[in-house]
Amino acid sequence: MYTPQNFSSLIGTPGFSEALLTNHFTLYEGYVKNTNACDVQLSALALDGKFSTPEYNEIKRHFGWEYNGMRLHELYFSNMKNGGVTIDRDSSFVQKVTSTWGSVENWMKDFKATGSIRGIGWVVLVHDNASDKLFNVWVNEHDTGNLVGTNPILVMDVFEHAFMLDYGIKRAEYIEAFWNAIDWKVVAQRM
Repeated sequence: MYTPQNFSSLIGTPGFSEALLTNHFTLYEGYVKNTNACDVQLSALALDGKFSTPEYNEIKRHFGWEYNGMRLHELYFSNMKNGGVTIDRDSSFVQKVTSTWGSVENWMKDFKATGSIRGIGWVVLVHDNASDKLFNVWVNEHDTGNLVGTNPILVMDVFEHAFMLDYGIKRAEYIEAFWNAIDWKVVAQRM
């Protein structure tokens, strides 16, 4: 059974109201609850030998949605810090970003532009272990766009629930608030 992590230390983060964060934490806890429920239901159906039933198939498909929703939120909240952390321009992370995009600023522009894509989803900076390359990717609906074999380095939620309460439709202002709340130490460690 998965247990929700406590991210209440983010309350008070500039650019994120307590109401927005509290709602967002509750949504995340729902993903944890539903991941556990899918797991229990799948186990029960398997125990009864009901592998080929429509119910088993649908829950099996839905499990990825709930699980990825849980994990993406955990990565998102844990790469934020109340007050943020200044990026270490001498870190191996910055060196890798610079070798890929030419500069940190070019990478930031690409990441933020990816976050401005119309639609709901996530922006994830990933590291491909096989090629040692970095990519900014758009993950749609939790379960479409995840690059297999990559490690998430930086995760930004761009579903409406992440910003609408505070910013309405001004997603660019939310992205700037998020940018100021990034814990660059966590991001570098994930590299």
